[in-house]
Parts: sequence; structure tokens; C-alpha cells
Amino acid sequence: MALQRTSPPLPSSGARAPWRWAVLGACTGGLAALVLFAPAHWLAQGLAWASQGQLQLREPRGTVWNGSAQWVFTGGQASRDQMALPGRVDWALRPGLRGLNMRWNASCCMATPMPIRIQPHWGGASIELATHESRWPASLLVGLGTPWNTIQPQGQLLLKTRGLSLALNAGRLQVQGGADLDVMAVTSRLSTIQPLGSYRLQLQGGDSTGLQLSTLDGALQLKGQGQWVGQRLRFQGEAWAAEGREAALANLLTMIGQRSGSRVLLSVG
Repeated sequence: MALQRTSPPLPSSGARAPWRWAVLGACTGGLAALVLFAPAHWLAQGLAWASQGQLQLREPRGTVWNGSAQWVFTGGQASRDQMALPGRVDWALRPGLRGLNMRWNASCCMATPMPIRIQPHWGGASIELATHESRWPASLLVGLGTPWNTIQPQGQLLLKTRGLSLALNAGRLQVQGGADLDVMAVTSRLSTIQPLGSYRLQLQGGDSTGLQLSTLDGALQLKGQGQWVGQRLRFQGEAWAAEGREAALANLLTMIGQRSGSRVLLSVG
């Protein structure tokens, strides 16, 4: 009697299923680990790209979610001007129902961490800053390049935010709320008058985002106003010396703008 030859049975789909689940589990775990332990320098690269190199996080440590770095102001990609904030800044980033919640702290300049909510969306993102107050060294401005690298300002920057939110939609910047930046007792190597004065820069959002510059006190008088058009700031202002201080401030005034009689015209954008 002839024997009939048979092929070995093929593995059933049920037998293959554990391997499929193992591969899927490994891929999911790898992706979760990549997200959970994303290095802090990814955040540093994103900030440098968004600010065109003017704000940088140097020597980042930790992860995107919990990290620290040295914060540096620069004049941009092609500039050699830079100024580092004293000490390091640290952050904690957590996902939430309305986006990402961040607590950001610079021990040199903040009494308490600043809460920030970031909500990415199609075509842009929105950033909400809680009401906050902090103090910063005016020398940081030197890192931004011209004209600050020539003026070499010293003094204190007092920042106050009031329900400030920034939204970028399809390349258009929209601002709600407001902020005040007080430049207190500022000095410059270009003048023998110390200090030159104190000034206030007010940002007010709404349908039209405006910027107002005024003098609180001092020998150097400043005033001006501006408006954001898309992502571009257009600002027009004036600077002049208080009565009896013209000779002492002549050199400084020449450096910061275009002369128009006894005044200097300030223009951005």
C-alpha cells in the first residue's frame, strides 16, 4: 500500500499573533521612551529656530520635560554679540487638556516660577502667560547687537505681565492682554550723566497691538509709539535732552538716531 505524502501544517494566525503583539509593543514602547526622554537640546534647537537665533539655550541638561540651560541673548545668526543671563534657567513641561503647561524659572531674576500655557494648533500656536513680575539686568540688551552694544546700558528691567497671550496664526501675530517693561535708573558709557533716567514701555493687545514708550524721569527724554503689522513692528519716536543737559548728551543722541534740530528721530520697521 502506497503512503500518501502530506505537507506540514502552516502556523495558524493565532500562533502568529503573539509575535505581532510583541513587535507592536516594542515599537510603542520605543516611541514612548523617545517622547518621555526627548533630550533638552531639542527644545534649545526649537527656540533658536523660532527666534532666528536671538534667544538661545546653551549647555542644555535633562529632557524636554524637565531640564535646565544657560539663557543667552544674541544679535542673530550672523552676529558676534551675545550676553548670558546670570546662572541657569530651568523648566518643567507637562501635557494638559488645553495643550502644554510649563513652569519656567530663572533664579537670578524671578521670585516665583512663571506659569505658561502653550497650545499648538494647525497653522500656528498660542502662548498664555500668567500675571507675573520679574527683574532683569539691563545689560542683557547688549547681546542683541546694534545699538545696544554701543550704548552698553546698565540698570534694571522690571517686567509686569497682565493676562498676556500671544497667538500666531498663518504668520500673523495676535496679542491679547498687556505688559509693562520699566527700565529703571539706566546708565550708559556714552554719557557722564549717571543715571540717564527711567522709562516705561507698554504693550497693549487687542484688535490692534500697540506699543507706547514714555519717560518716567531723567535727563534723557524719550517718547514714541508703535504698532504690529503682521509680524513686523513699526515704531516712531523721539529722543532729546532735558533743559541744561544738551551738551552732556550730545554724543549719546547722535549714536541712537537721526538728528532733527534739537531732537533725534527713532524709527523701527
